[in-house]
Amino acid sequence: MELKLTRETIPAAETVFDDVQEQSLELDYILPDYCPDIFRLIRCDIEPVITDSSISGSRLSYEVRCNIRILYGGGDGSAIRSVEQHRSCVGTVELGTDISSPEISLTPRTERVDLRAVNKRRIDLRGAVSVKILVTRQREQEVISDASGMNIQLKRTPVRYAASRLTAEKNFSIEESIDLGAAQSDISDIISCRCRAAECESRLISGKLLVKGEAEVRLLCTGGDAPAPMSFSLSYSQMLDVDGLDDSYSSSVTAEVISCEVTVSDSRTLRCEAELRLRCRAVRAASAMIAEDAFSTLYPCTVETAEIQTGQIPALYDESLKHTAVIARGEEVPQDIFAMWSTAKNINARIGEDGRSVTISGMLVCSMAARDKSGSIIMPDRDEAFEETIVLPDDISGAQISAEVSVRDTSYDISADNVLTARTDMAVRLSVYSSASVRAVTDISADTSVKKERDGDYAIKLYFGAENEDIWDIAKRYSTSVEAVMEENELSGERLESGGMLLIPIIS
Repeated sequence: MELKLTRETIPAAETVFDDVQEQSLELDYILPDYCPDIFRLIRCDIEPVITDSSISGSRLSYEVRCNIRILYGGGDGSAIRSVEQHRSCVGTVELGTDISSPEISLTPRTERVDLRAVNKRRIDLRGAVSVKILVTRQREQEVISDASGMNIQLKRTPVRYAASRLTAEKNFSIEESIDLGAAQSDISDIISCRCRAAECESRLISGKLLVKGEAEVRLLCTGGDAPAPMSFSLSYSQMLDVDGLDDSYSSSVTAEVISCEVTVSDSRTLRCEAELRLRCRAVRAASAMIAEDAFSTLYPCTVETAEIQTGQIPALYDESLKHTAVIARGEEVPQDIFAMWSTAKNINARIGEDGRSVTISGMLVCSMAARDKSGSIIMPDRDEAFEETIVLPDDISGAQISAEVSVRDTSYDISADNVLTARTDMAVRLSVYSSASVRAVTDISADTSVKKERDGDYAIKLYFGAENEDIWDIAKRYSTSVEAVMEENELSGERLESGGMLLIPIIS
């Protein structure tokens, strides 16, 4: 009988570029006339953000903007002054090939900062930011899904993949005036502004996504005799157009802060202008049975296989972590603490041996605004390694996992024996992928000019199987079928539960 092959085409993910580019950052800044002289430098924060990206032919171009805030002590050093500047740089990457419908991931990070006062009016900054660049595309991969004739045997496995992908993004602005409460003191300046986009909700309405969420703004203000913290939320509701989106797709939307600027309108009113970006990623799932191995019980076969990266659909888990760390002891504890905040970086995730736990590790950069024993305002950073475990409701053994961690809040206390302890509340989003790659049969050919030779004339052979041995491997070794081995030995699974003697029926 002629060998007949059934082929199926599935999309496979292909990595086009995966590397890190570094961009230098320089700032030579002279204070304007209305700013007091520099008494001492206190702190420099750099927040890089991707503002634009595009692919033309084989070239990827992107723009990264660095929001720079420098704090210094003016006059006699007791008053805190803030300098805010923006620097943008453009990067390009040669991808080596023209790409249509790519997926681009750009993750910026501050690498180093060197800040010094050249004189009382001039600041020199040298540093670098890096951009983690990942570009992938979809390509069509033809695989064998079924075969018949010539006593062909197939080992098939189910594969679930993203048959179709949709992406969309939208930038929008929020402007709001905030009046101070009766209990709050007058504000003269904003010396620190941190904005975090909280988890958002989305709902499909007539082919569009209605997205609702909040941006949490935390400030450090001057006005009294010491910096004072302040916080508020900016709510938003946006319609996001995603061409082709319907109920057959599963979608997720994330929000990212591009910029947030808070200014003092008068001593009792603040003006906040924030720019956010919404990103939507939607996938429609499909499944197929594909062959991962094959052989004929009668003829020698040549089986061609390939490792393919299927477009996986991640299972998402939103979890929380709490981490406690000692920041300072004894004389190292500041005299007064006005505010404390944290940032998570260098995040890693691994699945536990039980298959139901995930260990998250990384670094927490704990920062504070405080007054030391001499009465000077300080804003030191403390790096604290952390490792925490999350228990999941599902077994994810054999999967691949990635984690995104953001800090919701940081609190602190000072014990009676003068120990400063920070407590950090983190939001964790886990993306769990069922597998990274699948071995698939791409072609089968049989040599019909000669039949397989056996080492004897017998109908049944004895074999001692090992615990957990794959019955497919046994059947392939003796050119018989999995079904025949399972039926002859009354086996219920495709792996041996325990070692022992098996009867191997020989079929022709």
